[in-house]
Amino acid sequence: MNFPPLQTVSTGLVVAIVGFFSSFPIVLQGLTAMGATEAQASSGLMASALAMGLTAIVISLVTRQPSSVAWSTPGVAFLAVSAAPAGGFPEAVGAFLLAGALTVLAGLFRPLRRLAAEVPLPLAHALLAGVLITICAQPFLALASAPYTALPILLTWFITSQISRLFAVPAAVLMALALTLFPAGVALPESLLTQPELVTPAFSIASTLGLALPLFIITMATQNSPGMAVLRGEGYPPRPAFFLSAVGIASILSAPFGAAQTCLAAITSSLCAGNDSHPDKALRFWSAVMGGIYYCIFGLFAALIIAVAQAAPPQTLETLAGIALLGVFANSASIALSEVKSREAAAITFLTTASGVSILGLSGAVWGLALGGIAYFIAHRH
Repeated sequence: MNFPPLQTVSTGLVVAIVGFFSSFPIVLQGLTAMGATEAQASSGLMASALAMGLTAIVISLVTRQPSSVAWSTPGVAFLAVSAAPAGGFPEAVGAFLLAGALTVLAGLFRPLRRLAAEVPLPLAHALLAGVLITICAQPFLALASAPYTALPILLTWFITSQISRLFAVPAAVLMALALTLFPAGVALPESLLTQPELVTPAFSIASTLGLALPLFIITMATQNSPGMAVLRGEGYPPRPAFFLSAVGIASILSAPFGAAQTCLAAITSSLCAGNDSHPDKALRFWSAVMGGIYYCIFGLFAALIIAVAQAAPPQTLETLAGIALLGVFANSASIALSEVKSREAAAITFLTTASGVSILGLSGAVWGLALGGIAYFIAHRH
């Protein structure tokens, strides 16, 4: 039996720490916004971590490629700023299932995969930037309303980012943990291991168009496609049909337990596939495998993590979520507005999405993509 090289064991731990602790606050915000109870949010965080951990282990062992997997951070950010569906969390779970099914179909049918890729890149990133702007503003709003919380976290993040951007958010999480534990400690849950909560999904046209479709598009454009591009850039030819089917099936299986969307990772894939992972390119897949194992361990203790999060000072999670997504927002805004010919269409998509307007039961993200798409088509008709 082959054992993973020690270097890939440590790389996998870095991957899991960065991937989990840099974005778990926004996962909790997204699930809570969809109407999840405390137990359902805990189950959802656990199911998300287990889904991405087990999927990374399977596809990396099968392909011998360093294929890191993640929850869809842009996707849950979209959920965090969206209104809960009329049917509550069960209807949101139905949307999670449908988004996973669309991902499987995109893997199995090349025309659908191409159609998803046909969404103009400036509009896809304008959509994401419109979703993120409200979240990314929270740390700076908190400077006025909760300065003793926001300021130490922001300073820790900023100072650490000057040394290592990779560890800036985990360092901010450690500062938030210190602010939480120092005054009075944390009341531990009855069970340190997370208990799964099964949710029977419900479906509606409104949640299909307003949640499932945008979740699928956002995840495809900002996670799955870049994730495969990272592997290709490192010399590993990706297998789109297999990869998309795998993360789509993982999304379907984990959705009834509250997980939003499993997808390919970009940042952590670059950690697993890069030279620092292991000198031997053929052994780097072990970094993704080990990262998957650590994700599963973190997921099992999601209830403990949520207990600490609930004991945190006011606006701690909002501050952490905002700084975690700041780089993603800056990158998306830059791409969205970089092309002169597409700039106006991207601005329409961005502003409509950011407005949070809801018409005919459809969210601002849907209308932003629709109105921006019309403007884009008119601008490029010649």
